[in-house]
Amino acid sequence: MNAHNAPMSPESADVFPLHPSVAPVETARERRWLKPALIALAVALAGVAAWKGFAPAAPPPAAASNLPEVTVIVPGSTMMADAVVAPGSIAARRDAAVGVQGEGGRVVRVTVDPGQRVAAGQVLAQIDRQVQTQEIAQLAAGVRQAEADARLAEANLARAESLVAKGFISRADIDQRAATRDGAVARVGVARAQLNAARERAERLDVRAPAAGLVLARNVEAGQVVGPGTGALFRIAEGGTLEMRAQVAEQDMARLRPGMAATVTPVGSTEGYKGTVWLLDPVIDAANRQGVVRIQLDYSPGLRVGAFARARIEAGQSSRPLLPQSAVLADADGNFVMVLTKDNKIERRAITVGTISDAGVGIAAGLNGTERVVASAGAFLKPGDKIKPVLAAPAAAR
Repeated sequence: MNAHNAPMSPESADVFPLHPSVAPVETARERRWLKPALIALAVALAGVAAWKGFAPAAPPPAAASNLPEVTVIVPGSTMMADAVVAPGSIAARRDAAVGVQGEGGRVVRVTVDPGQRVAAGQVLAQIDRQVQTQEIAQLAAGVRQAEADARLAEANLARAESLVAKGFISRADIDQRAATRDGAVARVGVARAQLNAARERAERLDVRAPAAGLVLARNVEAGQVVGPGTGALFRIAEGGTLEMRAQVAEQDMARLRPGMAATVTPVGSTEGYKGTVWLLDPVIDAANRQGVVRIQLDYSPGLRVGAFARARIEAGQSSRPLLPQSAVLADADGNFVMVLTKDNKIERRAITVGTISDAGVGIAAGLNGTERVVASAGAFLKPGDKIKPVLAAPAAAR
């Protein structure tokens, strides 16, 4: 049988229609795949709807700013005791160097030690004077001889004057005897002057205190040979008065006056010694821009000449910004605080610290009191950081 003439089954007719057109074949194929696609789409839509229904709600949008809150303070101005704190060293107010006045010699005795008080003219050391003693004895004998010659010449003149009226002696003889007498008297004066000079040289062998005071140093011992070139054998603080020579910054010198009270504390000591400013040196050191303030001190065993100390000079009262100590920071460049700009950004501000007390730290320079200053977190901030400020009460009000 010819394949073209063979009959077709009904199932074959659905796939291969008898009509020559292909449109019925394509429509049948679309109907085969449309139903599964619609089912898959419906399932997907149902899953999305279920997810939207049971999913948690979306979080609200984040805040535009998450800035840290930092406590700041506006210090204002507070009346407080104004003080200048300065370092320096302790010295004698009048330091007298005592040495050999005469020709010198071997020291036979030293009578004082450092720390002792002495009177004006008191012997500090004695130098051997045996040679000078013999010279004095010789000159004293010469004085006695000259005095005897003068007495003899005076007697001869008196006898001659009693005979001149009788004509036994001429007037010329009287003049000659008068000249002999005058020469003898003059020789007595010369001998006495030489004796006094020898005695004075012998007295100058004693090293004496030029004024009453306190012995600071002793640089001689018995047996030592000394002379004019030996140098100072003793150092004496005249009157026993000491002073501290405080190095004060140039800008602080104008605030100080003689008579102001001061407290001096030696390095390594906790005891303060009361003193008074007695002199402001008129010269400012061109190298370090500092002046010297001299503070008079009464002697005390705790005060040693040459020791370093710190002085606190009470300079009255002044109105200054007062900050808590936690607000003041320091590094290699000096003291500073952190302040806020108008847009709440951190800015470093260099300051000069004034009086420090239990109430806080007085600011001598760098702030006018109207700034917003970081109270305690400045060490954790850096210039340029932006913060949310929280205003606190000033230090003076706490």
